[in-house]
Amino acid sequence: MTSDHIAVQIYEIQDPREAEAVIELGVDRIGSVILSEKDWKVPAISEAILISREAQVKHSLIFLFHARRVLFQAIEYYQPDIVHFCDRLTDDDGRIIACEAFIELQICIKEQFPEIEIMRSIPVAARRSYRRIPTLEIGKCFEAATDCFLTDTSLGSEPVEGYIGITGRTGDWSVARELVESSPVPVFLAGGLSPENVYEAVMAVKPFGVDSCTRTNAVDSGRPVRFKKDHNKVKAFVQEVRRAEKDLRRLTIGD
Repeated sequence: MTSDHIAVQIYEIQDPREAEAVIELGVDRIGSVILSEKDWKVPAISEAILISREAQVKHSLIFLFHARRVLFQAIEYYQPDIVHFCDRLTDDDGRIIACEAFIELQICIKEQFPEIEIMRSIPVAARRSYRRIPTLEIGKCFEAATDCFLTDTSLGSEPVEGYIGITGRTGDWSVARELVESSPVPVFLAGGLSPENVYEAVMAVKPFGVDSCTRTNAVDSGRPVRFKKDHNKVKAFVQEVRRAEKDLRRLTIGD
């Protein structure tokens, strides 16, 4: 499922000033992360969501905990546009795990908060990896309870235990494109996307949207700095997506 407009989503925006900055650079969606069940109430993120709302930019939240009572309290407190789940869905060998509890939780959230969209990260093997992941099968399991998918690179050993994402590694775009072409659910492409490769990625996969975190972060001593964006990289990322968008439109008209 594709769209003429390629949505640009940028994670991890944790404060209102950063939200304002990336909105000015043309970002369509902003993502923030709630890191702790204990310290789930973060006023700066709440303020960033209000800024997004005023700018008519959708705001997505990832919660890195599973306590249902606290999760529902947090959703009520923040009122995000999107709740984004990025749980690890495969075992060490890449086989799909039991997903019924994840699906049931998504259904419960939709029943209690019908105005909120559900985004689900779908694992894809790293580019040129021998690892095999049943990406399309996982998508099938979740499509009835999900508003939007996000394909992200799974390495088997993840930076945040129990969750996929923030690897900085490029995923298998051919598999991501298969999901785009077969899924009735809109698909965002993520995993190692940068200003240098996002044009090629959009042209190859033709996703509904693209997502960047690690590769648009600031860098210190050669390492990405979490929760701090490089605004020049974000600007270039948006520009490259818009360039690809125009070229895809031109190719479609040519066909």
